[in-house]
Amino acid sequence: MVKLNRIYTRTGDAGTTGLVDGSRVAKHDARMQAIGDVDEANSVIGVAITSLPEGEVTRELSRVQNDLFDLGADLATPGEDFAPSEMVLRVVPAQVARLEQAIDALNAGLPPLTSFILPGGAAAALHVARATVRRAERSAVAMGDAANPQALAYLNRLSDYLFVACRHVNKNAGGDVLWVAGANR
Repeated sequence: MVKLNRIYTRTGDAGTTGLVDGSRVAKHDARMQAIGDVDEANSVIGVAITSLPEGEVTRELSRVQNDLFDLGADLATPGEDFAPSEMVLRVVPAQVARLEQAIDALNAGLPPLTSFILPGGAAAALHVARATVRRAERSAVAMGDAANPQALAYLNRLSDYLFVACRHVNKNAGGDVLWVAGANR
């Protein structure tokens, strides 16, 4: 359980931050870049939720936000053993599988793609979230072997989920915004 009595600690004033195991790393470290990008993705998903009608997508995105806190804790836990335990929070295959099931459920009601899709329409905020998650994934990949492979898979699947969720939202609000190659030549 988390209990914070004081928000500022002054321990980061010299440009370092603490990890779960008590070690400290520079705030510009690849691990901290990934954690920050995951935090930003979570925030952008929160904004996207406010732009959507309550339903299947918003319920899943609320679960995703919780998972992203798990993922941030995973990234903040150094070590080569990515097995979860009572004291170590790790992203697990079941979390990735749940996203795959959510993708399949939404995708079942969508027509096949016939064009690339422009980021817009009623799902514009979800498109921003998708792009932000893709950046978080690139940052986590930059950690190399220090990143839990399940965390990387989760971020990859999350960008897929967000893409399908964009299509689902736009389908119910007039359709996808399609790219027309060379339209403005």
